[in-house]
Amino acid sequence: MYQKLDEFKLPSNFRGRSVLVVQLWWFVEATLFGLSPQFLYGWRRFLLRLFGAKIGANVIIRPSVKITYPWKLSIGKNSWIGDNVDLYTLGEISIGENAVVSQRSYLCTGSHDYKSLAFDIYAKPIIIENEAWVSADVYIAPGVTVGAGTVIGARSSVFKSTAKGVVCVGSPAVSIKSRLD
Repeated sequence: MYQKLDEFKLPSNFRGRSVLVVQLWWFVEATLFGLSPQFLYGWRRFLLRLFGAKIGANVIIRPSVKITYPWKLSIGKNSWIGDNVDLYTLGEISIGENAVVSQRSYLCTGSHDYKSLAFDIYAKPIIIENEAWVSADVYIAPGVTVGAGTVIGARSSVFKSTAKGVVCVGSPAVSIKSRLD
């Protein structure tokens, strides 16, 4: 036998807030956040801060961005989060200053232990350091740090932390050169 889902138990306080607050956020995200006009970046920053996110000045977040638990999110000033980005914040996601996460990227802080009969869930933080660029349609795995100034090429999958100031591509992503070459 590989897994018995009837034995699964969510760890205590895994979400970080009550079920009521979680449901309220999901309602706000689907309506006030998700239906807001494209140019209302300040409004979306306000809503995220209202739910505990740490959002710097001049952050651009598109209305189609999905954030599971905003209280587990921090974004530094002047950063951009593109259309249809999914910030799966089972664990903390920290995005530095002047960083870009481009459209359709998926930052996944959690998964299940495939060796556990009870299919135990876990969360590990993701850190996107200052001036990094996560290009379009990139997958970032739990526990990964993308180094300062690093570029992750489109459609790459990042399973291990990267050095600073490099260009990484592929699945799994590997460093191919310095960003300044």
